[in-house]
Amino acid sequence: MRNVWHELSGLFLPVACAGCGRPRTELCAVCRAALLGVTARRVRPSPRPPGLPAVYAAAPYENAVRAVLLAHKERGALGLVRVLGRALAGGVRAGRGQSDGAGPLLLVPVPSARSVTAARGHDPVRRIAVTAARELRRAGLPAQVLPVLRQRRAVADQSGLGARQRRANVAGALELTAAGGRLLRRGRVSHGRVILVDDLLTTGSTLAEAARAVGEGCGAGREPSVRVGCRAAVVAASPSAFETNRN
Repeated sequence: MRNVWHELSGLFLPVACAGCGRPRTELCAVCRAALLGVTARRVRPSPRPPGLPAVYAAAPYENAVRAVLLAHKERGALGLVRVLGRALAGGVRAGRGQSDGAGPLLLVPVPSARSVTAARGHDPVRRIAVTAARELRRAGLPAQVLPVLRQRRAVADQSGLGARQRRANVAGALELTAAGGRLLRRGRVSHGRVILVDDLLTTGSTLAEAARAVGEGCGAGREPSVRVGCRAAVVAASPSAFETNRN
């Protein structure tokens, strides 16, 4: 019911741009361009956490982009999922290898804790992933969302933690579901079709943990991002991760 209310309220109540506050529009052209106006590219946090796969982002996490992501995630502005899904789809396309094997792209969203999802009334990353997969299919790229990761222990709030503290906080926190492990062991992962997806990259610790969980669940050994061949895509990344990008 909460999701239905958010959708209906957006139709009848006055709106302002989620990025800059301009009235009478959910997202103005300038803020939309901040998300979609630049080709997604590879980003590299520094220091780079061990096991982090190649990550591609659509935009730096600042100004309007930051405001839009927070409006969708924390304030339930669910209509923004369309533009966020398009941005994520751009990151997936940027990271797609030319030598990838046959079959659909498998978008694996990074999960939130159940308590957090319940408090928000929705799962923002999964919603964005579903929209991104739909956008990719419209562009002729077969894609599907596989929500096969789950949290196996509680983690602390990451805000305010440094890179080393974040790595320690999320270490061992994720695992593949039993069904997910069986599915991914059917030979699909060896061809780079698995794309880990999240809304944001800061230090890369969470995506590195997700890659470890996928690799361990598939019996891939100690270097999941290399052996499994997964990549990662996010809507936004910290500006410093863009600045340290070296093509």
